[in-house]
Amino acid sequence: MPPSPALTANLIAQIAYGLFAMTVCLPSMAEWGALFSRPQDQVQLTFSGFVLTFGVLQLAYGPLSDRLGRRTMILCGLSVCIVGSVMAAQAPDLPLLVAARALQGAGAAAGMVVGRAAVQDLFHGAQRTRVMAYVGMTLGLCPPLGTVVGGQIHVALGWQFNFVLVAAMGVVLFAAAWWGLPRRRAVEPAPGASDDGVAAAGLSALGHMGRSYAQLLRRPDYLWHAAVLAFTTAAFHSFLAGAPLVLRSYGIGPGEVGFFIMTVPLAYIVGNFVTSRLVQRLGGAVLMVVGQGLSLTGTVVLLGLGLAGVHTPLAFVLPLMLLGVGHGMLVPPCIVAMVALVPALAGAASALGGVSQQFAGAIGGYLVGWVDHASHTGLAVIMLCATVFASMARMFAVRTGQVPRTAA
Repeated sequence: MPPSPALTANLIAQIAYGLFAMTVCLPSMAEWGALFSRPQDQVQLTFSGFVLTFGVLQLAYGPLSDRLGRRTMILCGLSVCIVGSVMAAQAPDLPLLVAARALQGAGAAAGMVVGRAAVQDLFHGAQRTRVMAYVGMTLGLCPPLGTVVGGQIHVALGWQFNFVLVAAMGVVLFAAAWWGLPRRRAVEPAPGASDDGVAAAGLSALGHMGRSYAQLLRRPDYLWHAAVLAFTTAAFHSFLAGAPLVLRSYGIGPGEVGFFIMTVPLAYIVGNFVTSRLVQRLGGAVLMVVGQGLSLTGTVVLLGLGLAGVHTPLAFVLPLMLLGVGHGMLVPPCIVAMVALVPALAGAASALGGVSQQFAGAIGGYLVGWVDHASHTGLAVIMLCATVFASMARMFAVRTGQVPRTAA
């Protein structure tokens, strides 16, 4: 039977939760340096710490969900994220805040990777790409929604209440996962295997995890798709981490920064909408080429304006709308092609791709702290380099002959 709209909405909410938790405190980050008397590169660790654990823990959640079930791992991850959010709201100094954010990321990773794998389980063919495009639209809403809501809460109630909101959302999603997600395992145990004993199940799952990753790492087609996603994510996360700092130098405070940042994620939604309409007609490979072309154009224009001395908020965000549309056309078919290579290892494939994305994103977010923020030129250089590397990975993928004509 096709999945119900309620189940589809539940999965999308679980996938999007981590990105909202990542971005809701971005308007506050520009103030944390003065508040905790720490340099900005140390403040950036609150972002990089979240992103890094958000990626690394996907390595565990994905294959464990293949073995133990999607619902079980989502519930575990939500529990960890709720604890991390409560700790962050009470953090008295920057090191403890960094640790709490890392714990948040470790828990939020479950929804992202397991939700993607569940889409692989429940949908088929071009419908899978279409649903992934809808997921992309929702993910595109999270950064603008998170930064706008986070900025308003920062001004009205204080930065701690952003973490209270994330904890409350986690509780709601825990209830939704408990009552609304399928309880069956994603992959049935081998004949004769015993379900008795937590230790035996854990050892079996660890063995399955190792074999899954070894199989995927031997596939060049998988690795090149993962590299495209990783560098694309690095460009976007560099924007998310650096935009509040650049906009502050342009006179934009925490209460308004979200309205400027939202232009790029909204453009990403447009790109996903275009993908959902054109994927059956053009195929995923064509959409990926167009998406990368738009992304390169946007970052080149951004850097050109910076070098020309055009340092205004609109000169910063408007060129990046091309990057947003490009990412929206590139990411959904790339994810679908990557995860569908070995359907039995959908969770592991999603996890390994996710960790490569978040690791590259963490590096990009951290590098932002080392460039000048008086203009957007330094940030533009980081984003352009990441976009060029993504294009190179795509070219190598084409050269190996492993890029499918469609993302179905």
